[in-house]
Amino acid sequence: MYDESDALGIYAEEVEQASEDDLWFLPGPMDDEPDYLPPGPRAEPRETEVLDEWRKAEGGQAARLARVAGRVGALDDRLKRGPEGWRHRLALMEAADLSWHTGDRISQDRLALWISLRLSGVQDDTAALARVGWAIRRLTGGPGPEQDLSAFLDRRDPENISDETEPFVDRASGWLDLMGQATDLHPITRACAGFHLWRLAGLGQHDDRMEAAVAAARIAASDGRGAVFTPLAMGGAGGLRAGGSPFERLERWLYGMEAACLTAVRHLDDIEAWSARAEAEMTLLSGRTPPALRAVLTEWPLVSAPMAQALTSASRAAVQRNLAWMQERGLIREVTGQGRFRMWKATN
Repeated sequence: MYDESDALGIYAEEVEQASEDDLWFLPGPMDDEPDYLPPGPRAEPRETEVLDEWRKAEGGQAARLARVAGRVGALDDRLKRGPEGWRHRLALMEAADLSWHTGDRISQDRLALWISLRLSGVQDDTAALARVGWAIRRLTGGPGPEQDLSAFLDRRDPENISDETEPFVDRASGWLDLMGQATDLHPITRACAGFHLWRLAGLGQHDDRMEAAVAAARIAASDGRGAVFTPLAMGGAGGLRAGGSPFERLERWLYGMEAACLTAVRHLDDIEAWSARAEAEMTLLSGRTPPALRAVLTEWPLVSAPMAQALTSASRAAVQRNLAWMQERGLIREVTGQGRFRMWKATN
């Protein structure tokens, strides 16, 4: 039996399909179109995810971390039992080595003259000397980065130094928050994470890696009683190299820190042996200049006659006479090889 309603329905469907086929100029369904848009910005990992990666890295490096912690503890014990001058000596050496890593390339003799007498050469970069001088001050004392970051850096944000609406603490809050959430990490691991997160947190606007390295050196020694900082660059700066996963960065960090601590301990062994030998041989000398000069040579890796005069408050004649006596007996040697601006160092 013929049903007129069915015929009308079929006809309507055919008309609708024909009408859609005629609309060739309209775009097709969105799902069928290829995506020609450039990729959008990648989402930044959440803070918890960042710290979880460092926790996993610490777990994977547990054995080496324990060994490096033992090295750090041995250095801390040596410094706790040693004279105050040892801390200053290691700080000057570490700051000079860090300056080569950061591109300032300040040698120990130039740095010693700047710190002791504020002397600089015509070709010296006084801004670089000031940066390394700041590093020595913070490697020998003062507030730590996690206590008061603004006081630790001796400045406010250089980009906004006159802008009261954006104080430095606001820009540093991200880094400080991360460090606060990472208290469950070992200080050595937390120092490594803090170093690599420094720039990501908006710090170091002028590529100032010196600040990040000094902050990390202080954090790594935060549990110490003798050491103000843990050396990072004395054995080479490979541990400060960026790149790779947190596991790879921590691995390099531990290798570098272990080498630096071993170098520091060997250096203290040498200077301790020299101090004992110098004291025994200089008992023949009278006056206050010999022991004061011996203390200066223990505290400073390199010493000039004007430096020794200023640091011992002795006369120039007394300083030169004692330096000549010590050089004649092989206790010190002249390292500059020139008639003026000569410098001496202790001989092991």
